[in-house]
Amino acid sequence: MGEANVTRKTSFFSGLKGEFRKIVWPSFPVLLKQTWTVICVSAIIGAVVSLIDMGYLFIVQNILGIA
Repeated sequence: MGEANVTRKTSFFSGLKGEFRKIVWPSFPVLLKQTWTVICVSAIIGAVVSLIDMGYLFIVQNILGIA
């Protein structure tokens, strides 16, 4: 029973190593472009969500009369 677990773990890690060899890593310029895109899109979505939240807060405060 113990030997089967060792064989299974060994084949798992050798398969994992083989899968990592198939990965195509992006070049540095592509990586920079994608990173800046993610940062900009996140900032824009954050700003939009913040504006919507402030709008709802303004509406609720005026309806309920909370100062």
